[in-house]
Amino acid sequence: MAMSTNQQSSISTSTSEQDMPPRAQMLAENLQAVLQRINSVAHSPNSVRLVAVSKLKPASDILAIHERTGHTHFGENYSQELLDKATALPPSINWHFTGALQTNKCKSLAEKIPNLWTVESVDAIKKADALEKGRAALFSTTPSSKLGVFVQVNTSGEASKSGCAPTDAPALAKHIRQECKHLILQGLMTIGAIARSKASDVPNEDFLTLKRVREEVAKVVGVPVEELELSMGMSEDFEQAVSLGATNIRVGTTIFGQRPAKKDAGVKGEASQSVA
Repeated sequence: MAMSTNQQSSISTSTSEQDMPPRAQMLAENLQAVLQRINSVAHSPNSVRLVAVSKLKPASDILAIHERTGHTHFGENYSQELLDKATALPPSINWHFTGALQTNKCKSLAEKIPNLWTVESVDAIKKADALEKGRAALFSTTPSSKLGVFVQVNTSGEASKSGCAPTDAPALAKHIRQECKHLILQGLMTIGAIARSKASDVPNEDFLTLKRVREEVAKVVGVPVEELELSMGMSEDFEQAVSLGATNIRVGTTIFGQRPAKKDAGVKGEASQSVA
């Protein structure tokens, strides 16, 4: 699955390093370093989409990377933070919502952010229906694109992680394909158990499970397996995820640095899940 040039960024040759503020230069270099690491293990060059997850980081960080590298895919974990940043930043950004999804936030996300490119954490029919309702409302007033969605699967069985059970994923995917006309089923997402990734002598079973679930989903919805993407891999394990077939990875701290604690950032009332 080849990505466009604005999805796979390189440092702009039009901006010399000495003209960059120090943090902007560091962010651009960090992004480029991650892209190089991705391509070093990818099955083919530029075949994996990098989502730079800027949770709890200022909008200025996103703008610095976007303007200096042309990178367009950025992710957020909290709905209000995404709404605020999407309002402040250029519409050329392709936003990914990657956090734990609350049903009462779905309609506003899908309706109020025309450049919301995908929601990676759909784990229930009622959430898909709420996103559908919001995107349909946007379509009624503004020429827009359909909203991509990933079915999030809890492959590790950990209570701290969102996601539907692997056995429930085919039915949810089928519902999205058949009943949600303003949504596009892009694929499946999981947050792998980091402990499994650190056992480097064996492949992470969460990633292997997601691949098996993708095969089941493809049969149920009647599409080739390759049409369904795999969103898996974060800062600590994205290279293994890519080697196992990830087409979309979510990297935050490796690009932006350590984040402040949620309580210090003033983000309240939303569930969280570690995705980068």
